[in-house]
Amino acid sequence: MAFGRLERTTAPQPMSDINMTPLVDVMLVLVVIFILTAPLLASSIRLDLPRSEGATPGSAPQAVTLVVDAKGQAYLDDQPLSQPALAERLRRIGAEQPDTEVQLRADAAVPYGRVVEVMGAAHLAGLQRIGFVAEPAPPAGPSTAPSAGPTSTPAAAAQPPRTP
Repeated sequence: MAFGRLERTTAPQPMSDINMTPLVDVMLVLVVIFILTAPLLASSIRLDLPRSEGATPGSAPQAVTLVVDAKGQAYLDDQPLSQPALAERLRRIGAEQPDTEVQLRADAAVPYGRVVEVMGAAHLAGLQRIGFVAEPAPPAGPSTAPSAGPTSTPAAAAQPPRTP
């Protein structure tokens, strides 16, 4: 009669060994980090520099904001100025600190000639560092993608081409 087995089987024993793979992975990442950062730490040389009254810490270069709005009006640090007054202010800034950066913010509707006038005034004042500030373009999405059809309209096609 076979009602079942009388002997009992033991359940599998829990594994008492440590899985080394994650430990090795973490250690390898740490080794790579230390290899990359070690040259940076070794390049800083500790010095005991002598003291002098004539030694002054170098200051960071200053920047002025020059804005040209859509009407062509120039603003230096949010103050509206005429072209002669702008040239004089830039000349004073250039005489005091010639390495001052001019951050030029011009409206998209400003004619190119007006931007060149403002840049020329800054250049004549001795300011050689001019940075153009722009807004980042929006990310291209499916709604802003160009269509595959023709890009000209009938009104645009009827106009004669411009000559410079």
